[in-house]
Amino acid sequence: QMARTQKNKATAHHLGLLKARLAKLRRELITPKGGGGGGPGEGFDVAKTGDARIGFVGFPSVGKSTLLSNLAGVYSEVAAYEFTTLTTVPGVIRYKGAKIQLLDLPGIIEGAKDGKGRGRQVIAVARTCNLILIVLDVLKPLGHKKIIENELEGFGIRLNSKPPNIGFKKKDKGGINLTATVTTCPQSELDAETVKSILAEYKIHNADVTLRSDATADDLIDVVEGNRVYIPCIYVLNKIDQISIEELDIIYKVPHCVPISAHHRWNFDDLLEKIWDYLKLVRIYTKPKGQLPDYTSPVVLPYSRTTVEDFCMKIHKNLIKEFKYALVWGLSVKHNPQKVGKDHTLEDEDVIQIVKK
Repeated sequence: QMARTQKNKATAHHLGLLKARLAKLRRELITPKGGGGGGPGEGFDVAKTGDARIGFVGFPSVGKSTLLSNLAGVYSEVAAYEFTTLTTVPGVIRYKGAKIQLLDLPGIIEGAKDGKGRGRQVIAVARTCNLILIVLDVLKPLGHKKIIENELEGFGIRLNSKPPNIGFKKKDKGGINLTATVTTCPQSELDAETVKSILAEYKIHNADVTLRSDATADDLIDVVEGNRVYIPCIYVLNKIDQISIEELDIIYKVPHCVPISAHHRWNFDDLLEKIWDYLKLVRIYTKPKGQLPDYTSPVVLPYSRTTVEDFCMKIHKNLIKEFKYALVWGLSVKHNPQKVGKDHTLEDEDVIQIVKK
């Protein structure tokens, strides 16, 4: 029906409705309604360890297992036929003092989001990662990149993007109240009618919606669904030992992209450096009283939670109860050392000393 509908102002309303209906049906596919209680299958998800988690996603036989074996020194079965890896194989690397967990996921195929070839479980594990590496074969067409992106998007994973800037709040009465900051960002796609019809599809008739940027119908549906995850992603182009230098120069210009050869271990440094940039981890060094700072094992925090309080919680939850103040050396303070409270935000490679009551 969407393909048959012409796109213009008059039909935008109808297209919005269809998009909402589609998103709703997709969600029912992902979370099936309570069925019979079959026994649990063999374990697929792996316990989360370390400071960050990276998943390798890609088609069968692009070299995910070889990459894992050579990066982490873990043996993941490698053979010349497709679908060699059948469950998740974990590995751990230490980089710049942080422990990073790598997951070699089974290959996915087109239609994985609809449950083909264990695709649903593979993508479900991918949702829990802090970073996704999409491993592609240089020799195979770039259409594969599109297919994998589509599979992940259909499962509610948004790659290399930020959550849409839309405020959405349900209420008990008063109808749909749409406010758009019109002067700063005129809306090209959404108007009051379209918003109402999309929300009506979700049986929401009373809500406040605030549009703070030029949003699309898909953005609004993402916010209403509320189960989307936003994950950074790097495209790893494997098997560059089989192409010419000229082709390699072209590949280097693709955004979010690192060419490597897993078999010959070429360009791994570049890959690790890029992984570190995308994970945005913050290292904090500890300093016991009257001793030199310990630079060997930093406490690693995600960039969204880097206050002194988060640091204390990472070490032990009782530490915050006895917390008096902290002394901090580094980029986040004006003079070294500086006395700070628990709300102070730390920067990468700061040194901290906690003083208890």
